[in-house]
Amino acid sequence: MLIQLKDIKKVYNQGKPNEFQAIRGVSMAFEPNRVSCIKGSSGSGKTTLLSMIGCLSRPTSGRIQLGEQVISSLPERFLTDVRRHTFGFIFQRFNLIPGLSVLENVMLPAYPLGLPYKKLVDAARRLLQQFNLASKADNPIEWLSGGESQRVAICRALINDPKILIADEPTANLDSKLSNEFMQLIAELRQSGRTVLLTSHDPEVFDSTVVDRVVEMRDGVVLADVG
Repeated sequence: MLIQLKDIKKVYNQGKPNEFQAIRGVSMAFEPNRVSCIKGSSGSGKTTLLSMIGCLSRPTSGRIQLGEQVISSLPERFLTDVRRHTFGFIFQRFNLIPGLSVLENVMLPAYPLGLPYKKLVDAARRLLQQFNLASKADNPIEWLSGGESQRVAICRALINDPKILIADEPTANLDSKLSNEFMQLIAELRQSGRTVLLTSHDPEVFDSTVVDRVVEMRDGVVLADVG
């Protein structure tokens, strides 16, 4: 297994009157080179679960294992290193930086790795070429359409050559045509050897033939796991 979760719990404001249990004892495993979708309504816990898998937050209790390494108990500096080298992220609103060019946005996650600048530029341009954005490289990010912004977000997520791509509600701001196009891009990424974890309440995503597995959540627990 690539990722294993054992009795994961996430509690906010623990011990206070407004204590909230976002994740309530979830155990599951994810195999490599598959597309898995965690679906559920707002507040179901799917985004919280994905953020812990991606080392963006820690569980209150339980264990998360990546390969042979337990990552849930790592010191923050080591957790940051695992996140930078293992995961690529696509956010719901893309989180592209206004005022920067398309090329600069793609390169951003790689700066902390200290790669030679020319090597980084070349890698970013190759990704833009792969996703038919080479002609947009020097354009301000504000000039892009929704579909183009989505593809730039994918390029940025891939700049560090991650094993695992995490996408949180990636089609929330796209129409059905662009949602379908996005899922075809996900299919290509799986074929190239990536593991993809998605969250969505969009049928264009979780009903797609591209998705190998659908996990349904509600109120911080797993209701169904198919695939």
